[in-house]
Amino acid sequence: MKDFDPAALAQFTGTERYYRIAPKFLITDGVKYLADTAGCYWLLDAAVSHLVQLGTADWFVLVRLVVNGSAAVLTLEDGNGRVHRKQTIPYTDFPAPQQVLYACWDGQHWVLMLTGEY
Repeated sequence: MKDFDPAALAQFTGTERYYRIAPKFLITDGVKYLADTAGCYWLLDAAVSHLVQLGTADWFVLVRLVVNGSAAVLTLEDGNGRVHRKQTIPYTDFPAPQQVLYACWDGQHWVLMLTGEY
């Protein structure tokens, strides 16, 4: 992990560039910064695998990671509290107690972004 500072995520209010992480999956500048500094490309991989299973019926999905000690729970929700998918992660060194990302379907790609980039 490179010097992860959760407060630094607030600086991302849009994106200048999109980064392809899979054929139909893009991430924003903020999510790339998060993945690089927190060492959590595994989180993006997990979100992508669940989004593939969900399909595109819902164009908006909230991706929530909640850390409890050295374990975590990843949920994909509809934004109104309905859980689409839930995964227990037995070990993580994620450096914050929680992280929320938004996943939006743009008609061709899922775009994963920080909440401030929405």
